[in-house]
Amino acid sequence: MTMTFINLPVRDLTTATEFYRAIGFTGDQAEPAGDTMVLTVSDTTRLVLHLRSGFEAYTGVATPDTATSREVIIGLSASSRGQVDELVDQATVAGGESLGPGTADGPMYMRGFRDLDGHQWSFLHLAG
Repeated sequence: MTMTFINLPVRDLTTATEFYRAIGFTGDQAEPAGDTMVLTVSDTTRLVLHLRSGFEAYTGVATPDTATSREVIIGLSASSRGQVDELVDQATVAGGESLGPGTADGPMYMRGFRDLDGHQWSFLHLAG
């Protein structure tokens, strides 16, 4: 089985963990040093949150400023158009920034948000 690990730098580990729990990610496997948190997105996907200093030590480079650049857009599937909207609405209520109404392109419906640290996410549903 293939696992996916999404690693992101965050300013505040506790606040970021609370944000992702509010949109349905589960678990709280903290690393012993206290600068990393692992959350479960799905059976095959984990979100690994790192304090910025730890992320920079791991990568060997400075963390990009998400106010002026995008290092990645993370896309996750949803089971329906309604779930896409529900997940983005939950992210917005938890303090994230909605990127506007959903858009439909053929069988795909997508809607995005930015998390508390400015990382861009989208949820999408593919009909059919």
